[in-house]
Amino acid sequence: MAPRDQVLTAEQVSERLTTLNGWHGDTFSVTKDYESSYDTTIDIVTEIGKAAIELDHRPDIDIRWDRLRVSMTTHTAGDVVTELDFLLIARIEAIAGFHGVK
Repeated sequence: MAPRDQVLTAEQVSERLTTLNGWHGDTFSVTKDYESSYDTTIDIVTEIGKAAIELDHRPDIDIRWDRLRVSMTTHTAGDVVTELDFLLIARIEAIAGFHGVK
């Protein structure tokens, strides 16, 4: 198993979440809601899509008129949270921050 596919324990997920603003969840999925205009959200989602393709990992994305919800789980590992989820979360946080969204 590659390090990025490592399934994380409840303690590891909890520890990681304490370092991330607004992310919450458990060993099955982690989620964050971003407050963002619709137009900015579309730009962010486009960039998230590119990052997801590069990492070969697919987040669940929900777009609303005033917010964006991103949920992470690794479907190929049995719908649990892995290191790969946190690799993509780091990219998503950078993308959102670039657009002034926290």
